[in-house]
Amino acid sequence: MRIVLLHMPWGAIDVPSLALGILHTAAERAGHQVDVRYANLDFVDWAAETAGFGVDDYQYFSEKSYFQGAGDWAFAGALYGDDGGSDGDGSDGEGDADAGTDAGFAGYFAYLATSGASEQEIALTRATRALAPVFIARLVEELAADPPDLVGFTTTFQQNTASLAAARLLKQRCPQVRTVFGGANCDGPQGAALHRNFPFLDFVVRGEGEAAFPALLAGLLEGGDLSAVPGLCWRDGSGTSTANVMTTRPLPPAAILAPRYDGFFERLDASVAAGWVDPKLVLEGSRGCWWGEKHHCTFCGLNGSSMEFRSKPPADFLAEVLTLVERHQLLDVYVVDNILDMGYFDTVLKSLAELPVDLRLHFEIKANLRRHQFQLLGDSGAAQVQPGIESLSTRVLRIMDKGVTGCQNVRALRDAQSAGVSVTWNYLYGFPGEQPADYESVIRQLPVLHHLDPPTGAGRIAIERFSPYFDRPELGFAITRPAFQYRATYRLPESELNELAYVFTAPPRGIGGDLAERLSTAVDTWLARFPDSRLSYRDAGGRIVLVNTRPGYDWRVVELTGPAELAAFRLLAQPRSTAALAAKVPGGAAAVEPVLERFTALGLLFHDGDSYLQVAVESDNQVLMRMQHRHGPAAARPRTEEVPDAVPIG
Repeated sequence: MRIVLLHMPWGAIDVPSLALGILHTAAERAGHQVDVRYANLDFVDWAAETAGFGVDDYQYFSEKSYFQGAGDWAFAGALYGDDGGSDGDGSDGEGDADAGTDAGFAGYFAYLATSGASEQEIALTRATRALAPVFIARLVEELAADPPDLVGFTTTFQQNTASLAAARLLKQRCPQVRTVFGGANCDGPQGAALHRNFPFLDFVVRGEGEAAFPALLAGLLEGGDLSAVPGLCWRDGSGTSTANVMTTRPLPPAAILAPRYDGFFERLDASVAAGWVDPKLVLEGSRGCWWGEKHHCTFCGLNGSSMEFRSKPPADFLAEVLTLVERHQLLDVYVVDNILDMGYFDTVLKSLAELPVDLRLHFEIKANLRRHQFQLLGDSGAAQVQPGIESLSTRVLRIMDKGVTGCQNVRALRDAQSAGVSVTWNYLYGFPGEQPADYESVIRQLPVLHHLDPPTGAGRIAIERFSPYFDRPELGFAITRPAFQYRATYRLPESELNELAYVFTAPPRGIGGDLAERLSTAVDTWLARFPDSRLSYRDAGGRIVLVNTRPGYDWRVVELTGPAELAAFRLLAQPRSTAALAAKVPGGAAAVEPVLERFTALGLLFHDGDSYLQVAVESDNQVLMRMQHRHGPAAARPRTEEVPDAVPIG
């Protein structure tokens, strides 16, 4: 069977598709001819030539506007085959599409403006919607010139409507070509809703595709029983949509295939995007989340229907990394695991640290790692980590069920920088039960932290499918509704949008808009001051020398020489209470109080409740970290937890 796998806009342009790389491996092992086409790069080249599209334009749709759905809305006209949209008011959009166009567009543009989009971004969104049908027609024309037996689409984040538009037109032009959807947007009820509402989709694969996709291909060749393929959505002889039960047993580690990326980097090299981005490899060592199996973070839906943690044997993963690095001659490696396997520290990371290979790795980790673990990450080549910090308030972190404290999160920022590792994170708010005091204390202290990696921004949480907040209304969000962009994009009744959507809205909880604005302003100040801020120390035994350039503090160099100050500073490498300090500092409680007062005046301490932590960075690596803070590799995968504060509920 001849198969084309399509990666549509708005997939990331700096990395190949991991999903299609894995399916490429699986289908070729089953004896099929496979071609992976990066239609996202096709769009980039075409839009750059015809409309002056640039990297910022593409990233607006692929990253920045995820929670407003601008990428999917831009291809909705191509999906429905006209220039109109849904009414944008929650109706099903049936009727005269042209009559509803102006009202529907105006409603969606008002939503974008309320969500913080600029006039230029709104104009870009409208212009791209006008371009989209032309691109889809060109793409389908090329596919129809030599039609394959089957076309598969991976859909994640904002790839739904572009993929649906291409599948619809392809089915019109070439009815014999089978169309298959898979990916994160097809998990659970979402995949069944896609298949049920769009009859030009022959099949939707829900869940992990390594087993289901080859089984589907075998069934098509041999006329087998498709009802035996776990999770598959298919149509019977009458055209009725049938959704097979999804398996409750996730793939074992040995069955998680290594991807094939043949052709992607050559295609990128030939694209205008080669001048926009630095190419990276994308790999996975594990699936699921070992923390989430025990304590599912209340806001997180990233693992979908498969939380069980499984990781590849360390030797296998190490070999996979080195093989692909050598094959593609790339050193930047983005590891997409939702959380790093702790067993990889003494195996994979230790081996990488000992090899003469200068890799630049990205990992997602848990924030309570210790200093030596951050050092091993740095030594192994981890240039950037995403620890899922989310907040600096212990009380809010407990509401999230994160299993860390505010001081531990600050310690992670400090120790990562001491090890030469950059940190990417988001500050989230809007949790049921949080109080203004949980934020006011942190906001007052943020100038202390201006030398540490700032969050990329502050945002109110969204309600995600598969998260405890979605599944358990007793946690605080009793009323949820599909986010506005779904009603503006799809011409479907609310009952179907409830099944299709991943992001939901609810009446806001937690802090109000004024305090949220103060937090956002404080984070913006942190971002602006970070490049020029420094707080480092060197411990010389009999004295500790501190150097400061943070604008909020007017001292440059300070020496600590007294026994109580030296002991307290060293003890505060870990979060400690005043009582714990008093038990170990020479002079006891009487000596601790003036030391804490001086350290506080100098901006050396972060405190949360009765816990204190010194925030100065070891001096060896900090000078090397002084660069303009910007989105790193993590920007290739939008975080699915935060939305702007002023997003309408209706």
